[in-house]
Amino acid sequence: MNATPRKIQPRRALRAIRNLIADPERTDQVFEVLDALSGNTQHLGLERLSRTATGQRLLREQHALIDALKDRDALRALPADSLGRAYCAFMERESLAADGLVDASRARADEETDPQQRWYNERLRDMHDLWHVVTGYGRDGFGEVCLLAFTYAQTRNRGIAFIAFFGTREVSRELGLRRAWRATLEGFHHGRRAAWLPAQDWQALLALPLDAARQALGIEAPQHYALPVSDQQGTALAA
Repeated sequence: MNATPRKIQPRRALRAIRNLIADPERTDQVFEVLDALSGNTQHLGLERLSRTATGQRLLREQHALIDALKDRDALRALPADSLGRAYCAFMERESLAADGLVDASRARADEETDPQQRWYNERLRDMHDLWHVVTGYGRDGFGEVCLLAFTYAQTRNRGIAFIAFFGTREVSRELGLRRAWRATLEGFHHGRRAAWLPAQDWQALLALPLDAARQALGIEAPQHYALPVSDQQGTALAA
């Protein structure tokens, strides 16, 4: 699994972050930043995964997480309080598809020739919306920034830290510096204290009650972030 060191490209990242600030829907620019700044982060993640018992099993089986996440009928058949049902409700409320990030990330994915590395990279990508659900961070700009801080603590990916920094600067224009940075830093600390999520068996976790899944993963409830009122109402209706 030894990989050739990948160059860090800060100018490329700055161009992409400017594009993303100008148009937050440009998710392809997120992956542009990640490609410019990630270095060997994902290779190191795969090595770490391969040193865990669950990770070794997952690597042998190489089930595609996205297949479980796309099966809405199976998710709806899970218990009402389960992580899988909460994830399904979240995706339907936000009008999202489990494979929504696939096209935006395809250019980089197609460059990866190692099958294990490609599987790990895709699995990490497909966890993103699951992490929204288990952490309690919404898809509003504030929630995305907090989740990015949580994700950076989990992955140590410089590209994610870069986006989180600029994202916090943007949301602070509306919320104020103190509130924005307190919530972002809280997300980072929660990510550090939680279990290492890339090594979890998410297919099994989907059937657990959401609260039990959070407890098993050591995920704490945010204190400095609150879901927008519209999302709180949607969550209540889904329940």
